[in-house]
Amino acid sequence: MKRMQLGTSELEVSNISLGCMRLSGLTDDKAKNVVHHAMDLGINFYDHADIYGGGASEEIFAKAVDMNPSTREKMILQSKCGIRNGFFDFSTSHILSSVDSILQRLQTDYLDVLLLHRPDALMEPEEVAEAFSSLEKSGKVRNFGVSNHNPMQIELLKKYVEQDLIVNQLQLSVMHTGMIDTGLQVNTKHPNGVDRDGSVLDYSRLNNMTIQAWSPFQYGFFEGVFIDNDKFPELNSVLGNIAEKYNVTKTTIAVAWILRHPAKIQTVVGTMNTERLSTIADASELVLSREEWYEIYRAAGNELP
Repeated sequence: MKRMQLGTSELEVSNISLGCMRLSGLTDDKAKNVVHHAMDLGINFYDHADIYGGGASEEIFAKAVDMNPSTREKMILQSKCGIRNGFFDFSTSHILSSVDSILQRLQTDYLDVLLLHRPDALMEPEEVAEAFSSLEKSGKVRNFGVSNHNPMQIELLKKYVEQDLIVNQLQLSVMHTGMIDTGLQVNTKHPNGVDRDGSVLDYSRLNNMTIQAWSPFQYGFFEGVFIDNDKFPELNSVLGNIAEKYNVTKTTIAVAWILRHPAKIQTVVGTMNTERLSTIADASELVLSREEWYEIYRAAGNELP
């Protein structure tokens, strides 16, 4: 499994991460099998959030790995906070209490990375800065970042927060390419030229923030999976042809497409199927050619200027 540096931190992480949202739907034995299989594949990065399974996903994960100092040092744990029932909350008190609960559920003394899950319209950056400083000083969190934020929201945070923001977790797949489209359709009237993300891809590269791609197999916003979907015959034909060339699966190629981008994106996958996880891991060191990357991009319905 290929390793990469996470943002400006000293963390060396697998370029494929296991997203643990669906762990809450598994039995303890099944969860243990999935997590240990991920570890055997070389995946050392595990993504959580306090809302996944209402906290149950973190509890099940801790049981699955039999959390102790020996197992803890072999993995890098990330969690997210800020989403509440019907609203968002970046207050100092909520961030601090959320982290305490996360650590208790994960049975660990610290998080390697904490992300703010979705932008809070009522955010007071001074409160976030206070929470981050407290968490860093206490040793409860070692690195910080955001999820689903645009560059100006990040800049506002950086004005007050002393710590580097090393990650931005964003939706990205072959069928969800807005952050890429705008960079290709500059100075055109093409609909894909509309910048909805504030040039977040280039911003992340300029500021050494790692983009973590979530929902790498989805189209739209949780509308469904595009692989082997009759709605996307051309894309699946191209994915199939390239997969056959490399003797892998379409799933492998879909992840390799993300990893091919020079932004050094880390892909977060949420499958709880060990066989599928193995095919995903095959993408870790598979490097698509420039021609193959653009062929897949065009097959997804994107036009080049």
